[in-house]
Amino acid sequence: MRLIVVRHAETIENKNKIHQGHMDGTLSEEGIKQAQKVGLRFKDEKIDAIYTSDLGRTVDTAKEIMKYHPNLELKLDKGLRERHIKCLSGKTGVPKDFNFDYPPCGSENRDEMMLRFRTFLNDMLSKYKDKTILVVTHAAPTVLFLLMAYNKPQSEFESLWGIKNTAVSIFDIEEDGNHKVHLVNCTKHLEE
Repeated sequence: MRLIVVRHAETIENKNKIHQGHMDGTLSEEGIKQAQKVGLRFKDEKIDAIYTSDLGRTVDTAKEIMKYHPNLELKLDKGLRERHIKCLSGKTGVPKDFNFDYPPCGSENRDEMMLRFRTFLNDMLSKYKDKTILVVTHAAPTVLFLLMAYNKPQSEFESLWGIKNTAVSIFDIEEDGNHKVHLVNCTKHLEE
């Protein structure tokens, strides 16, 4: 399965360094331009299905890609949501002693996030073998895709952080685990 992963466009909250988690977020003026450019990037790409998280910032980004693929249905999946750290949602900054592996306040830990990610990926592999799937998601799920593609443990999560808005990563996902990475964190469409 060819998997194209796109992070959502810039939001007003991104600009203001506000943790969004499961908040919808609102694309900034720059984010709207980014979404349009990433949509144009995939204008001539053969895509068999488009999935996105059900949060507004990913849906709004995906709609720009959908303009060039009107025969496809946009499929929303909660499994593609950003990690939800309740006590940071809507706030700026992180306490110095904050433990992202096991966050407080009933938040989603990395194991829980990985479980919903693997559930989504296994479902895709069973439905779309030998197909091309485009996924619009968030920074943390994109890092999970990278960990899986590189066969790295969750402990490497922070080393792969830094996914840019509308960055494109492309993988071939194999059932035997011998995945192939073609592109990571590419934003060349923003330069055009």
